[in-house]
Order: sequence, then C-alpha cells, then structure tokens
Amino acid sequence: MENKTGIVLLAAGSSSRLGRPKQLLEFNGKTLLFHTVEQILEVSTKAIVVMGSKNTAIEKEVNSVLICRNPDWQKGMGSSISKGLEELLLVNLDIEHCILAVCDQPHIDAAVFRSLIEKHKKTGKGIIASSYANTMGTPVLFSRKYFTELMQLSGNAGARKMIEKYKKDVASIPFEKGAVDIDTIEDYEQLIHPK
Repeated sequence: MENKTGIVLLAAGSSSRLGRPKQLLEFNGKTLLFHTVEQILEVSTKAIVVMGSKNTAIEKEVNSVLICRNPDWQKGMGSSISKGLEELLLVNLDIEHCILAVCDQPHIDAAVFRSLIEKHKKTGKGIIASSYANTMGTPVLFSRKYFTELMQLSGNAGARKMIEKYKKDVASIPFEKGAVDIDTIEDYEQLIHPK
C-alpha cells in the first residue's frame, strides 16, 4: 500500500512571525525542510513539495523531489493543499491515499508516516490524523474518496476542517512531539536549547 500513498509537503508559508524562512532553520545538522523530505522519501517517492514564491535556497533543499508553486499561497493553506494534490495526481494517477505534512514539525519521522498507513489498513477509516496536545492534525492521511473535496479547499481551511467534518470516518495515531512546531523565534530557541 505504501507505493499507493502520495505525500504533499506544505512549505509555501512566508514565516512572517519568524522573520526568516522556517524551512531553512537547522535542527540536528539539517534544515527542517531537508529533514522532512528525507523522512518522506523513506516511505514514498510519490511526493511533492508545495512552495510559495520562488526561493532558490529553499529549492536546493528539495531537489530530490517534485516541486510545485502555488501562486495563491498567500490566500492560505487550503489553496496549497488543493494545488499540491492536483499536481501530484497529474503524475501519479494510481495514488489511493495522500498524507498531508508540514515542514515545521521537527520531530517528524518516517515511523509517523508508516503509522498513519498502518492505522488506515487496520481500521479502514478514510482519515487518519496525528494526535497531540488534545487535538488532531498533521501529518494526516486522506483516502482517495476525499481527494475531490481536498482539491476544492481554499483560504485558511485545511486538514482540521476536514477532520472535524468527517469525524465518524477518523482514526488517529499518537504523535505527542507533533505539538512542537516552529512559528516564532522563541519556538526555535526552545527547540535548540530546551530548558
């Protein structure tokens, strides 16, 4: 089933609260973006990174994977999900599931992606979310029956909206470290110099 799983990595944000591209922040000797792509490729080669405006430095970090640009990235995550899935399906028609991931969760690893796939196999649920900090979110797996609706997302509507809407078809995996995400310089300082 893993070869039927596509992965869309959302990396189009401007990192406005951080003041510099979070994709290029280093943790354990690698940028957050490079690390995430590395983990994705251990699970599936059917992957795409959604970028915003052209950034050569960021693109160098992901030259081993398909890249698409979302010209509407400033309109919110929904438009990046839509664009990424649409572009991924153009070159991978046989995908049965798609995992949406973000690059600001430094503790993501291939085991988390594999757990999503395994949970889907065991439960048959159409949405498998990651559970952390009393919520469910990314990375999240969607089965093909949700692709059309995902490609219609716009604005800030993202995975959480779909998880809420179809909660009867949702299962989750524990990913406590998923609560760690990097939005501010304080988040990053806490990551590299934990108290």
